Amino acid sequence: MSRTTSTLIGAIAILLWAFLALCTAASGTIPPFQLNAMAFAVGTLVGMAKWIKAPSSIKKLRQPLMAWALGVAGLFGYHFFYFTALRNAPPIDASLIGYLWPLLIVLFSALLPGEQLKWQHILGSILGLGGAVLIVTGGKGFTFNAEYGYGYFMAFLGALTWSSYSVLSRRFANVPTDAVTGFCAATAVLSLGCHLLWETTVWPQDLLQWSAVIGVGLGPLGLAFYVWDHGVKHGDIQIIGAASYATPLLSTFLLVGFGYAQFTWAIGAACLLITFGAVIASKDMILGRRSRAVNAN
Repeated sequence: MSRTTSTLIGAIAILLWAFLALCTAASGTIPPFQLNAMAFAVGTLVGMAKWIKAPSSIKKLRQPLMAWALGVAGLFGYHFFYFTALRNAPPIDASLIGYLWPLLIVLFSALLPGEQLKWQHILGSILGLGGAVLIVTGGKGFTFNAEYGYGYFMAFLGALTWSSYSVLSRRFANVPTDAVTGFCAATAVLSLGCHLLWETTVWPQDLLQWSAVIGVGLGPLGLAFYVWDHGVKHGDIQIIGAASYATPLLSTFLLVGFGYAQFTWAIGAACLLITFGAVIASKDMILGRRSRAVNAN
């Protein structure tokens, strides 16, 4: 499979994560760790579905301890820090800090063998970050308050955890994506533990809410992690990282489309920034495909 194809597969995760806010809004008032546990349980079933056709895939869960540590730390650690940040800081502030992870992925990728950090990767990521800032703040600006320092720190740890997991996954490129099934299962169990410790159980009230929970598990907290794993291991991680800023934009468009939000000038400006940023970051891939097409003719 070509590097370009693997990059596009990884980008599917960006599209799936865009549905997270919509499905979460439709799921009602289910506490975050409970929703995490339920969704990751469904996400585990996504991976287990392959066992029906290829039972031997179960054996691929037998991976080195370091691979398991990285996988569980990435999936569970990110969500743990993010939810903790939301409990200890304003959602806008926590989300802004949390959205540093695409930029960190691009920067950290320069440490990988065979990767080279170029100006277009940095510029594309900065433009994307600018777009994310506009979406999260609504173009109204933001202020950091020292009393929320703990929450800010948790949000930064979340961004650092996910970016580190994504980049370090390249070091475990020989670990098959089937192993993500185990990582999802472990995350579901750990999330359940956090829920029992800190939250009050709230079950979905109707078919719509149950469908939303299942939808989260099938897509944003399910299939997304499988395609992301393949993309960051075998695709262009710098392009995937820069393109990840499309997630909050697409998410906002979905919320607007389903009546949970309104379109504003900030969303339009963010669309331009994120689109230009993604195109600039993907310059080499776009020009490379064009040159191959010209040579073929």
